[in-house]
Formats: sequence, C-alpha cells, structure tokens
Amino acid sequence: MSLYKTAIQNNMHLMNVYNEMLETESRGVAGRVADLERRVLEQADELVCLKATLAEVLRRLNVVEGMRLSQPISQMPTTPIRNGNGKELRLRPQSYTGPPARLQNESRQNQQNRTYGGSSLPQRRAVHYQSTGSLHSDSQSSSSVSPIPSPSPRATPLPLTRRPPVITSPQNTNGTSALHKRWSSTGDFNQVNSLPSPQSKFSNKSFLNLFTKNNQPSPNVKHGTKDSSYNEEDQTIKIFMRGRPIHLPAPSDIADTYDMLKVETAPSQRLKLDWAYGYRGRDCRSNLYFLPTGEMVYFVAAVVVLYNQEEQCQRHYLGHTDDVKSLAIHPNKLLIASGQCAGHDKSTARPHIRIWNSVSLHTQAIIGMNDFIHSVCCLSFSKTDGGSLLVAIDDSNDHTISVWDWQKGDQGYKITETKCSVDTIVAAEFHPLDRNTIVTCGKSHIGFWTLDVNGTLYKRMGIFETRDKPKYVTCVAFLQSGDVITGDSNGNLAIWGRGTNTIQKFVKNLHEGSIFTLCVLKDGSVVTGGGKDGRVQHLDSNMKKVEDDIQIEGHFGGIRVISEGRGSQLLLGTTRNCILIGNNSIGFQPIILGHADELWALSAHPTIPQFVTAGQDKLLQMWDSMSHSILWSKDIGEQAQSVAFSADGTVVAVGCVNGRWMVFDTQTRELLGQHQDGVEPIQVIQYSPDGNLVAIGSRDNHIYIYQVNDGGIRCSKVGKCMGHSSFVTHIDWSSDSQIIRSNSGDYEVLYWNATTCRQITQVNAIRDVDWATNTCTISFSTVGIWPENADGSDVNACDRSHDRTLMVTADDFGKVKLYSYPVIQPKSLSHVYGGHSSHVTNVAFLHDDTRLISVGGKDTSVLQWTVS
Repeated sequence: MSLYKTAIQNNMHLMNVYNEMLETESRGVAGRVADLERRVLEQADELVCLKATLAEVLRRLNVVEGMRLSQPISQMPTTPIRNGNGKELRLRPQSYTGPPARLQNESRQNQQNRTYGGSSLPQRRAVHYQSTGSLHSDSQSSSSVSPIPSPSPRATPLPLTRRPPVITSPQNTNGTSALHKRWSSTGDFNQVNSLPSPQSKFSNKSFLNLFTKNNQPSPNVKHGTKDSSYNEEDQTIKIFMRGRPIHLPAPSDIADTYDMLKVETAPSQRLKLDWAYGYRGRDCRSNLYFLPTGEMVYFVAAVVVLYNQEEQCQRHYLGHTDDVKSLAIHPNKLLIASGQCAGHDKSTARPHIRIWNSVSLHTQAIIGMNDFIHSVCCLSFSKTDGGSLLVAIDDSNDHTISVWDWQKGDQGYKITETKCSVDTIVAAEFHPLDRNTIVTCGKSHIGFWTLDVNGTLYKRMGIFETRDKPKYVTCVAFLQSGDVITGDSNGNLAIWGRGTNTIQKFVKNLHEGSIFTLCVLKDGSVVTGGGKDGRVQHLDSNMKKVEDDIQIEGHFGGIRVISEGRGSQLLLGTTRNCILIGNNSIGFQPIILGHADELWALSAHPTIPQFVTAGQDKLLQMWDSMSHSILWSKDIGEQAQSVAFSADGTVVAVGCVNGRWMVFDTQTRELLGQHQDGVEPIQVIQYSPDGNLVAIGSRDNHIYIYQVNDGGIRCSKVGKCMGHSSFVTHIDWSSDSQIIRSNSGDYEVLYWNATTCRQITQVNAIRDVDWATNTCTISFSTVGIWPENADGSDVNACDRSHDRTLMVTADDFGKVKLYSYPVIQPKSLSHVYGGHSSHVTNVAFLHDDTRLISVGGKDTSVLQWTVS
C-alpha cells in the first residue's frame, strides 16, 4: 500500500513538474511572439520611412526641375546659405515666375527695408530660402517658406532678389522629362501621373499624385445689392440694409457718367495663403503628429498645416470648408484623414471626412458627406490590415460610431453604424495588434468594440470593480504588449489586459487633475501630460519614472497632446493653442504661439512689414510677417476688442471691452497711459494721418476725440461726437485730418468735424473728400461688397490697399474676398478665398501691399496672404 502511495505521489510530482515546464514554455513562447510582433512593427516603420523619404526626394526633384524650367541652367542664380558664424553651408537655386508688377513691389520693399537695422533680440533659427509656391493638387493648397527671422521689433530681413522669368529651350524641357521618367520607374511610383482607380484609391502605386491639374478658384459672380437705384439729380445712390434706405453721394468726377448697371470685373491680382499662425488645442485632441518627411501636421480653423521647423516652411491643405476637428495618420505615414464640423451653409459646409496625400496634397477620398450631423470629433485608421478601415465618431447627441471601408466606391463604403454613448466621447482608436478591435473612451466610461465578419459592432464596457469610476476617461493608448493604457480626470493611470475589459494595473494620483494625453514611445516607455498641472512625466513599461518630470510655464496652458518627434524630441500641444518642442532633459521651447480666445483686433504697422493683434485672451502680440514669428507678446490684463498703430508706428493703442483703452510703446512694451470712456467696449480706434488726433469709437454710440501730445505719451480729450443711434463700428479719417466718417450698427453713415466734434450734414461738403483710409464698410466706394439681401452685418471689415487699386473684405461666412477698388458697382466680381471658419472679424493690408492679414473670431487664427 505504501509503495502504491509513493508511486502516486511521484506521478503527481512529475505532473506538476511537467505542468510547470509547459507553463514556462508557454510564457517563453508568448514573450517571443510579442518580441516578433515588436520587430515586425519596427521593420514596418523602417519601410514606411524609406518610402516617405523617397516620396520627399521626388517632391523636391519636382520643385527643382520646375525651377530649372523657368531659366537656363547656365544662368541660374544661387544664394549662399550662412550659419550664425557667417560660414556658407550650401547654395540654393532661386527662380521667379511672377508678373512684372510683383517685381516692382519687391524693389520698392527692398528700398524700404534698408531704412532700418537690427538688434540682438533672440529669434527662432530659420533657413533663408525661396518660396516654392503651391504644389499641384485638386484643392486650393499652398506652401511657403520663411526667411531668416527679424532680429528685432524694428528690423526685418531684406527679401531675396528675384529675376524675371526667362523662356527655356525645348532641349531643357525634354531633359527634365527624361529625368522624371527615370525616377518614375521606381516600383512604388511608376504611376504618379495617373489618378488612382475608383476600385482601389489606395495602393503602393498611388503615394504621389504630384501632377494633377491645379484648378484656380474662379471669380465669385455676385448679383449685387438688391433694389439699389441712382438719383441723377441728387447724384446719390440708394441702397437698402434690412429695409432701411441708405443714401451715398457720388464723387463729382464720376457723378455725371456713373452707370450702376455696369459690372465691375475682378482684379488681375490674386491671393495665396502664405502662413497660418496658431494651433487649435483648446478643445481638440490627437491633432499633432510628426511625419517621416520632417514635417509636423496640425490644424487651425479650416486649414491643415504641414510645418517643417528646420526649413521654416509651411504647406497647407485647404480642402475643408469649416472648422477641422479631428486628424488621423494612415499606417503608411503618407495619407492623412481629417474631419470637419458643420458650417453655416449646409450645402457647402456639411460635416465630412477628407483623406489626402501629405506629399502632393491631393485628395484621395471624400467620405460621409451626408452621414454626419454635427462634427467628426474622432478618427482612427485600422493598423493590422494596412489601414483599409477608418473609424469615426459623430459629435451628435447620440455620439454615433461608424466604420468605413474608405477605399471602396467613390465616397467610401459605410460598413456599420451604431449609437456609441449618450455621453461625450473624447477618443476612438483601432487596436494596433488585435484585428477589428476598437477602443473608445469619454465621460465615465471606456468601451471595447469588436467588429465581426458580418460588419456588426459588439461592445463591452470597461469594469472598474472596486475602484472609483472617474468622471472622464480622458485618453487612451496601447503598450507594445497590446495592453490598453488610459488616463482619467482624477490623474490616475489604468492598464487593461489585452483582450479583456478589466484593469490589470492601476497607478493613482500620477498627476494633479486630468491626464489629457498619453504617448507610447518606440522604446516602449510612456509619456504622460497633465492638463491642469502642466507636467510631463516619463515612465517605463512598468510605470516607474525614467527621469524627473518637468512642468511647462503656466501661460502656455495645460498639455493637450504629446507626440513623438525627431530623435528624442517630443511635440507638445497646449490648451492655449501653443506648440512646444523638447524633452524632459533639455526642457521645452515654444515654436508655435497664437491666441486662445475670440479675436477681433488687428492693425498693420504704417512703415514696416509688421502687424499687431489683440484678443479676448488678454494678449497683445506683435508679429513679423517676413520671419513668420511673434516679436513679443504681452498680457495686458484686459480683454481687447480693437487696436491701432499711431501714424509713425511708435505707439499702439488697445481698446478693451470695459470702456478702457491703453497706449503701449511698440519697442519697450511699456504702458504709457490709459483712459476710460464709458463702460461699453471700445469697438474701433483710428489715429489721424498727421498723428495729432485719435478717434475712439465706443459701443455706447459715441466717438471720443483726443489730442495726442509728446509722441503719443499724453492724450487730452477734445470732445465727444454724439449722433449715432447705435454702436460705432468703423471710422475713417480724411487725408487732411479734419473730417471723420463713421458707420454704426444700424447702418448709419455720418460725417463729423474732428476739431469741433459736430456732425456735417451738407452732402456737398463731404462728396469730394479724399479719405486716408477706407475701413467703413458702408460708403459709396464699397457699394459692391454687399451680397444680395445683405443684413448689414454680413461684412465685418474691409481695407483698401495703399496704392488704391484693391479692396479686401472679411465676412460672416469665413471668406476673404478681393475686389478691384473702388467697388462702386452694385454688381462687382471678386476672388473668394477660404481658410477661416465661422466669421472673419478683421482684415488689413501691410504697408507695401504685397501681403495682407486676416483674423478669425472664434477660430482664433491669423492668416497671412501674399498678393500677386
């Protein structure tokens, strides 16, 4: 009996040993499989980088060959590139194919720029490089390059000298074609001249669509102001705003021959987006990525920006018609999906998704034009099948989740759609290792979704067990093991086992307040960003600190998104619309700064290519249009509504929403004085051309006139112009600084004697006044800027070029329009440009008319346009 028991015990021992060996071997196999998966992903990344590098080489060759086409090779000028020590680094070819009028503007700008010198204020490093112009695409896209930044608020670098275009010989053209043919024979790029077929929009042979035809925007044909009429006896034109008649006297030199039935043509000049300032981080997530081509991609307003920091170059995807709200990068790192919200015009600004090539800016697919209700707030490509699927969240009441086979058909194929949650969804991501698995998170929940072979989505809710359920699960990422990692509004980290809906590991109070973002690096470590405490923490795969955390400065805001950049660098997007670059070892430096709240105030410097903006975020910012950078930024402690440079540009006046207005020195940023006129917002400020007077237009219906002394340091009140029955919106001065023209919110046009503050009622006294500016939207010279059935508030601002040949307008529909000046015909044609969303609040030409600036309201963007 004892021998039998001993045998049984020996067998059980052997079984235990065998089971332990099997378990050990299983763990070893699982570890080796995970290691193989990691290596496959690394090799896939390397292949993507090689393809992206080849794509970038081909793009640059295309640019170089285009430059060669514009002039003989033997006469190609070059500009030496110098580093900070004055050593030449390399030579860059330059060419110019613009019209002769642009050459005259550049020559005039050269002469003006030589009149002021530099100082030693630090600026971002940049590359002195010629703009390459727009890449050909099927949408209005642009690219631009910044020269060396200006070293001081009073200095701007000289522009590059350009030569007129020359005609190349047929031999050069043939040589170019042959060179391109050799490059086109590369496997992945042998069909770059052809569009992808509808059956397969994505393939290895469709990465570069660089040579699609670039359709120029056609002029916008307007029907003019409704029911307008011209009285030949009084020589006035009558227009209507919301049924109210407005009489505008015609100047004497055209009054006898004026024919209101003529149609004014659009100008020969056009606008091109040169630079987009700002970033949208205050209410959007997962919208900052680094591409293998060396560009970071993000969005502001309706513009998706591709920014190369090293070359100070921006390219722009302009296919959207309203606010871009989401962004996703395809696994091949070349295709990008971007989703937008619904706009004012439901026929042209419906929420949808656009998939486009980041090299050519060519649109590959437009998805869901009639399927989304509010906005596309989350996007993610599938990872395990080469990115053939796309998941999208509609930010509607039901927060609908939909999965698309985006390559199928002309507009993609919706595989499935279902209600996701009644609560807010902040993130949706495909699992990188598990096929057809999606993770969503948001208010008080995390959901694990499975897409079956029949196209049905099944959901399992995450179980928090005994742990306190957070108010929000704010972000989600994936470890290299396939486990899901989330951050929540309590500052906690949770790791969910792969394939399960339960928490495997929990780290409490990692941050004070919400964790807004998680970034898993290539080495498997994790970087977290705090939305409230502004701290960046670096953890290993076991959630232990790798290095000391770092806190960014409070005025940048909380950390909204973290993305892996070049080498060990990280990209940080913040809640105050800034982008920073660096790491925990060397710290973080800002590379993109912008406004964080509604923006109305804009003024251009009278003599140099600089401009100033001020917003309801209490920031006053001076910008340099040549280096595309902020020269200085100041928190003035008050929400700003208006701003204006003095006649000589030495001081700037800022009007606030509480009736206060302040004067600052443009060099020292010192507050020189402040004044209080009522308690309503200061809507507009305008200095007289001689600099001796300043007019303050208030929302209390009055215009306050001040005498300016001691170079703008001291201001003494002259009087108050009373007569408007609504708030003052715009003010213009006569060239002799004696007369003021003003518009109001109820569409009045009144005229004033500036020295006596009395209204001028005689029509003949103001009929032939020469106006120094034309910012009043209601005047005889702006009759044609109003669309049919205009309600008087459709056009927010306008500005006349200094040479009096162009007028630009900003309207409530997100459009910037360019007219020939004067716009005296009710039927006037214009060029129309998008880029802003919601209402464009202000617009201004710079001092030499080669560029103009437009600012958005709620989108907080500042867009810089070139005139050519």
